[in-house]
Amino acid sequence: MKTGLPVTTPQTAHHIDIASPRHDWTLDEINALFALPFNDLLFQAQQVHRAHFDANAVQVSTLLSIKTGACPEDCKYCPQSGHYNTKLEKEKLLEIEKVVAQAKAAKEAGASRFCMGAAWRSPRDKDLLVVEEMVRQVKALGLETCMTLGMVDNQQANRLAAAGLDYYNHNLDTSPDYYGEIITTRTYSDRLETLATVREAGMKVCSGGILGMGEGAQDRSALLQQLARLVPHPESVPINMLVKVPGTPLENVEDLDPLEFIRAIAVARIMMPQSHVRLSAGREQMSESTQALAFLAGANSIFYGDKLLTTGNPQAERDRALFAKLGLRPERRDTCEDDDNHAQRLAQQARQQAQAERTAALAVDASV
Repeated sequence: MKTGLPVTTPQTAHHIDIASPRHDWTLDEINALFALPFNDLLFQAQQVHRAHFDANAVQVSTLLSIKTGACPEDCKYCPQSGHYNTKLEKEKLLEIEKVVAQAKAAKEAGASRFCMGAAWRSPRDKDLLVVEEMVRQVKALGLETCMTLGMVDNQQANRLAAAGLDYYNHNLDTSPDYYGEIITTRTYSDRLETLATVREAGMKVCSGGILGMGEGAQDRSALLQQLARLVPHPESVPINMLVKVPGTPLENVEDLDPLEFIRAIAVARIMMPQSHVRLSAGREQMSESTQALAFLAGANSIFYGDKLLTTGNPQAERDRALFAKLGLRPERRDTCEDDDNHAQRLAQQARQQAQAERTAALAVDASV
């Protein structure tokens, strides 16, 4: 693939070399990208995309809520917050067997990564034991694994990494300046610290934000600046469109113009050239044309299935039909197996019975 393609902004006569990721983007540079004529912005995003990825391959993930409701955080967008009456029933931590069954179904439907989310401020030790076993068994299916469990400390992150967790999701949500308008129970620094802890433990990072929460254009630039400052860049960058849920404080916020959303996808692609940029929450409300523009702008990852935690998501059949219309295909993991991987697979098969025994021993009620 080509590298080193130039990106030009209206305010600068020089070219920005995108062969290597940058972490020093200024707000002026980011604002200038947002201000480009729409066609120019998408053209430049496509150049960057094609320099680093197959332009017609999309990484496919499935997301399962393994613990729903009664979260102590007050995120104004979230139906799982215990602070708001969204008529969402509180549910206990799912049994390991149910999670594995969902993971098998996701793999059969074409997903390469299985993401598990729990409505916690941070996991407790007894919960973490169960979560670690979920990771082991889902990974044994040949899927990449991802978790979002709230804040984790060094010990918890190391335990998850030792269990084989590939990705940890922890979004920044919005800009530092606008953050206090959305969340008061957790600071921006808390989020950055969790991301640093996860990275230090050796896991890959999945971190992005939510657009359409009433923020200004400058906040969208500042959010992307914060994400691009992470070293290295997050391997996955989910760009969410707010799903307005009745009962949450943001249920009546003004809709974001879809073209502004597409601009954010394109700017994220240019700023974080080697990251998977995920077209995430809000896709159910998007037309096929809007989704097609998002892929053209550099989005190359989606969540696949009926639900995103507790909100709707386009069904797999609809996604397959859209992929066919656009000539897209699921990105495949490298299936070449070297000697080390072969030995690991054989060892994993030998541990199958032990896993079943651990599952029975860890059948705990985590509803309180």
